[in-house]
Amino acid sequence: MDTRKEIMADGLRGRVGQPILRRDLLKYGAALPLAMHSLDLRAVEKPKTATSPKRVIFICNSLGFYEPNFFPKVRGDLASSHYLQGLEMHDKMTVYQNLYHPGMDTSNHDSEKSFLTGAPYPESATFTNTISVDQVLAREIGGDTRFPYLSFSIYDRGWGCSWNERGVAIPPMHDEVAIFDKLFGEEDLSAKKKQIQNDQLIVESLYRDLEQMKVQGGSAARSDSYRTVIAELEAQLQHEEFWLKAKKSEVVNTLSDDQEYAFSTKVRNLFELAKLAFQTDSTRVITISLDWIYGAITVPGASGGWHTLSHHNGKPDVLGKLVRVEEDIIKQLNRFTVEMDQIDDGEGRTLLDNTSVVIGSCFGDASRHTCNNLPTIVAGGGYRHQGHVVSEKPTHLCNLYRDLLHAHDVDVGGFGNSEGDDGLLAI
Repeated sequence: MDTRKEIMADGLRGRVGQPILRRDLLKYGAALPLAMHSLDLRAVEKPKTATSPKRVIFICNSLGFYEPNFFPKVRGDLASSHYLQGLEMHDKMTVYQNLYHPGMDTSNHDSEKSFLTGAPYPESATFTNTISVDQVLAREIGGDTRFPYLSFSIYDRGWGCSWNERGVAIPPMHDEVAIFDKLFGEEDLSAKKKQIQNDQLIVESLYRDLEQMKVQGGSAARSDSYRTVIAELEAQLQHEEFWLKAKKSEVVNTLSDDQEYAFSTKVRNLFELAKLAFQTDSTRVITISLDWIYGAITVPGASGGWHTLSHHNGKPDVLGKLVRVEEDIIKQLNRFTVEMDQIDDGEGRTLLDNTSVVIGSCFGDASRHTCNNLPTIVAGGGYRHQGHVVSEKPTHLCNLYRDLLHAHDVDVGGFGNSEGDDGLLAI
């Protein structure tokens, strides 16, 4: 049967070329990143408002930042930070110091799995992740756009920042050209309609399986799994059918093809795609995983293995190359935020004013694999930014995520391991 039996980052697909069986649809919850029925298909049912929407992007820099160069040397003065002094949006950003995720002490690189979830002990053989904060937001604000969320990464390792409510990794997209085509390329309507019809056949098959289970006296838990998958598939198909009738935005392809510094180009292009997606209201929730890659990378002034350089052990020559890599990432972040702030989003606000830009890591010191004092920045979002916030005691990073949920009108008592009611965001 010619069905979408591949799981892809935006819905019913995954890593292209890896077919799965119907039983795997149940394992992955149809591989949907969130309970699609909770989107309420607002794009179909709710009229658009004149108010510019809120948006959010989470960026995980997998290997963190060299701490002495990241945090301001003078409390409250971003210009006293080697890395941050060159950022042009100081008045629209806050740097947080002394944040951490508990339960990461022995996690090493596995800690990245918990960047947006806070789930402890990701290195454990019995680890099960929880829903990531971006997916909670997508569930609430994603239904009004063609793509409820987008997930990007530097290369194809199969997982990035986003995890669905069953703790299953959502495979991100990594090919810039393919992403641009997905966002703005011409849709093959006949192929899309056929794909939807085939997916409807899957739903019908699942209904038959469910009826057969009732006859055979199957377990209640298994029946519930089928019902959940069916509801999610049906909602997803309704969402896709609605957007099939809507023309995609037409934009100029502004991606760079400069291969002299391929790593820099990749990071720049992922940010560019995020900007275009927000500007055209193609989505309102994005994650980008700047995942470290095997082999050498080249940035202006340095080349080498990024992971190898992160284990610098204080050696000046190695550290010097690592600093060049991290300076380049900050440079791309600066370009992204500056350009976002130059785009009028109505009501006297810019696209940056209406977009919460969060960049951080689960590594405080990648050289020693420590997971405390995590480098964290929130830019934009229209908040009353405080420049530099230093918590008096180690504070859970999930406290910030909880505050972000509240800022986006998501009524939750907490998120992950958040505790207390101290507000890190000045809303």
